[in-house]
Amino acid sequence: MSKRKLTRRQAWRIEKIQKERQDRAARKQGDWETAPIDENTLGPEREGLVVTHYGTLVLIEADGERRRCHFRSNLGSLVTGDQVVWRDGNPYGVVEAVMPRHSALCRPDPYGDLKTVAANIDQALIVIAPKPEPHFSLVDRYLIAIEASDITPALVINKCDVIDATVLDKIDEIQALYTRLGYRVLRVSATTGEGMTALAEQLRESTSVFVGQSGVGKSSLASYLLPDQDLKVGRLSERETGSHTTTNTELFHFPGGGRLIDSPGVREFGLWHMSRDEVLENFIEFRPFLGRCKFRDCAHEGEPGCAIREAEENGAISVRRAASCRQILESLAGPR
Repeated sequence: MSKRKLTRRQAWRIEKIQKERQDRAARKQGDWETAPIDENTLGPEREGLVVTHYGTLVLIEADGERRRCHFRSNLGSLVTGDQVVWRDGNPYGVVEAVMPRHSALCRPDPYGDLKTVAANIDQALIVIAPKPEPHFSLVDRYLIAIEASDITPALVINKCDVIDATVLDKIDEIQALYTRLGYRVLRVSATTGEGMTALAEQLRESTSVFVGQSGVGKSSLASYLLPDQDLKVGRLSERETGSHTTTNTELFHFPGGGRLIDSPGVREFGLWHMSRDEVLENFIEFRPFLGRCKFRDCAHEGEPGCAIREAEENGAISVRRAASCRQILESLAGPR
């Protein structure tokens, strides 16, 4: 069944209901914050790890146990992967402080605000599949966001058992292009098990996150790698755009070491919060040529003496990546 298009009034009503729920949750949090706390009922300060978020509560892991905790409003937003200082209590503990993050994966929400998806990530694996059909500019959007976050990216081509003649050439081109740029590219199948040993090794001893469109099989990969966890696995819609399976960002431990943060899929990774210079800087093969154009305000759109254009003509920058960059730059809001 195709997705029903909402009328303006229906969309307004849904947004109104969501806002009312958010306000109720905020009031409950405020009531707890202003309530007197009996320090005698709280345990000593301990370090812990945020493994998931439940509205006004977070689930903290420490010493092999998990406890639900409130958190102080002055701490800001807590996300999966945050290292915290907390105190146990009855019925809930209290998060007192947040440790500095060494990395954070962020994306703009539909309202234009920058939202942190997860913290303290070592690597982000961009998952694509034959369906929904992958696009170079979409992969590049993820790469730009990941590179800008100082997180190591890799590319996972899932569902390789169903690659057919209609998409084989594009898949081969994607693998060749990003391998040539120095990114790790893996072909896997959560259905047949092909490539899954190599993927498990890639994830070992790191905190990793799967990112990618809905329907590419991120939860299927997580379910294969974590067979003891009861992870939900969705199916493609008739329009093959995918459906959201994961609803909460949650952290899991691999039996052989390493952690996986399973995060809700996003169909488009907006970059409108970034400047043109930031986008260009995070096309890694562009870096040697930036600042070498004849004109300081070069827009890299055919001006004489453009180092980026010359690099493209000389083959140092691929035509695909140059076209993808121009498409992304054109989508940015605001003046150059």
